[in-house]
Amino acid sequence: MARTYDVLCVGRVSIDLYANDIGAPFEEITGFAALVGGCPTNISVGTRRLGLKSALMTALGDDKVGDFVLHFLKKEGVDTRYTLTKPGRRTPAVLLGIQPPDHFPLIYYRDNAPDNDMTIDDVLTAPIADTRLLLISGTGLSKEPSRSATQYAAELAGSVGTEVVLDIDYRADLWHDPRAFGVTVRATLPLVDIVIGTETEIRVATDADSTETAIARLLQGVRRAVVFKQGEDGSTVYTKDGQVYPARPFRVTVLNVLGAGDAFASGFLYGHLQGWDWGKAARMGNATGAIVVTRQGCANDMPTLAETLAFIDGQGGF
Repeated sequence: MARTYDVLCVGRVSIDLYANDIGAPFEEITGFAALVGGCPTNISVGTRRLGLKSALMTALGDDKVGDFVLHFLKKEGVDTRYTLTKPGRRTPAVLLGIQPPDHFPLIYYRDNAPDNDMTIDDVLTAPIADTRLLLISGTGLSKEPSRSATQYAAELAGSVGTEVVLDIDYRADLWHDPRAFGVTVRATLPLVDIVIGTETEIRVATDADSTETAIARLLQGVRRAVVFKQGEDGSTVYTKDGQVYPARPFRVTVLNVLGAGDAFASGFLYGHLQGWDWGKAARMGNATGAIVVTRQGCANDMPTLAETLAFIDGQGGF
């Protein structure tokens, strides 16, 4: 049965204020670019730019910052009819310094965040049965009522044949204890088909002392696969049936690594929904991630399908 949407992303949103003074210490920054961010939001834009039909369920404050974000999403063609407004709440902000290649101080302003206030009743308004894939994130599990709403969305998706992908999206500043994060993720894994994460994320999520143990524990919980993001080393997909699919990286000069993981997820989901094998889909994710690390922002700098395929061809193909 045909469905209206390819991807429905649920969760975090923000205005991202990224330093224009590349390389400057944070205290010497003189100006910021106003961009849009938040893991599920970035992925909704990233998949849309690749040509998928993408919708976003999040919540904004009744404020000018929310208007700014909503204007951008509509311009990008993301379906925002399931993006809510929560009166009395403020649209979150993130501030970022950019000091390549490996120093990116990041500050969150998420007190009173409206996306944390999404409820099960809100989820019931979303087109979960009319989308091929539901993307949720770990940050959506950080507070109630968003936590139970996110888990309910995943449970509902499973009951109607909608695939569920969890981007671990671990942000230490948003949790009082990393062990609480791990317990919450592990309780959610049985509702998930595919989980995506970095080495740090998968180890915190599983309370494991090695990457191998972490992957094994995730595979015990999820229904299909674990996608391991390895940065400059590429990525690897581990499937429930014991198969391993490595995907080699692309070589680029890093400007800003923030947003690369969401770009990776966008490319991977595109390939996955095209029916590509795991390795080819992960290679697509490597490409979109590599492109974004050469750029300043997240959602604003996601590549198009034509850009990505030209980049892959220019670096040896799939």
